[in-house]
Amino acid sequence: QVQFAESGGGVVQAGGSLRLSCAARRAITSTFNAYTMGWYRQAPGRQRELVASIERLGNANHVDSVKGRFTISRNNARKSLYLQMDNLKPEDTGVYYCNPVPPSGDYWGQGTQVTVWV
Repeated sequence: QVQFAESGGGVVQAGGSLRLSCAARRAITSTFNAYTMGWYRQAPGRQRELVASIERLGNANHVDSVKGRFTISRNNARKSLYLQMDNLKPEDTGVYYCNPVPPSGDYWGQGTQVTVWV
């Protein structure tokens, strides 16, 4: 059973930066490499949403609200996923999760909390 563990969240002032990491545990490299991976965000009182995704060979997409500020990347050899977040805004506050796209209910981890204050 594949597990994903997110880390790197924190409390940051608006305009600051954070780098999130996601490690795939109990997964062989070929399994992780087969997935298109995504970062999802759940803001307080809102549904979880996909904010960025990256295909096996690196083709990436970002939703308009984070485009130009967030960058998703992956290291297949390390079975890891990353999200570089720059120029953070209060509306970026939420719990961030990694999961394949489309997501699997079995793979949701604990997430990592990002809080942006003005």
